[in-house]
Amino acid sequence: MSSLPTLFSGVTVHTKANVYFDGKVVSHTVLFPDDTKKTLGLIYPGTYHFGTGAPERMEIVAGSCQVQLDGDAATTDYAAGRSFDVPGQSGFTITVAAGLCEYICSFL
Repeated sequence: MSSLPTLFSGVTVHTKANVYFDGKVVSHTVLFPDDTKKTLGLIYPGTYHFGTGAPERMEIVAGSCQVQLDGDAATTDYAAGRSFDVPGQSGFTITVAAGLCEYICSFL
């Protein structure tokens, strides 16, 4: 289980939201002084597919989800405190059964 941050200091936050799937997935971009980028977001109940350009690490902050990486037959359950990595030029399908799933996406 990972130790998730609860606060980011000294960052720039884009105020314009990234809105996907008719508002069912919403995030904000956070830029760090070392030029790294993360997004912080919410996923409402449903099933959604995302493609990746660069490799990503998804850290679940609150709630839970089920994930199937592109090319994998199996799905895996993730709850708060867990994370999964997605290769670049790939994708994943994420399902939130109930409530909200809150996440931090790091671009690796």
